Amino acid sequence: MFPGIRGENPMRIGFGYDSHRLTAGRRLVLGGKEITHEKGLLGHSDADVLIHAVCDAILGAVGAGDIGRQFPDTDPAYRDISSLVLLERVRALAAARGYQVCNVDSTIVLEKPKLAPHLPAMAENIAGVLRISSARVSVKAKTNEGMGLVGAGEGAVAFAVVLAEGENVP
Repeated sequence: MFPGIRGENPMRIGFGYDSHRLTAGRRLVLGGKEITHEKGLLGHSDADVLIHAVCDAILGAVGAGDIGRQFPDTDPAYRDISSLVLLERVRALAAARGYQVCNVDSTIVLEKPKLAPHLPAMAENIAGVLRISSARVSVKAKTNEGMGLVGAGEGAVAFAVVLAEGENVP
């Protein structure tokens, strides 16, 4: 028998991805932090690609679909909502299913602005909502080296992987 497969505390991995276009007239919010830039991400909510990828990773780990199914962009209740609020709802859904997120590993891909100074605050925001140590949240930033739509400065993407541990889960 493999530990975590049929044991008392099963471990599950989830993967998340999100992308949004950059546009003038919007705030740039990443990891729950507003960043000064001439463009922001276009979306129904605050379009925080990082938080959306983390939400999708958690939802995948606990078998609850994806962010679009949980918070449809056709529902006006989610118009301009903070993605940190959505992350809290995802955390609560995971907890209701008997899971706690153990760690998050994530990457944002964006040409500009430089994100390095903001990464610790993003990790703190995510950790705070998930009620885990910021040492368990990794947020990295990359450029696309000028290639493709992201490289041309037309959008941003984010990837996230989470490990969730369940208690009293069949």
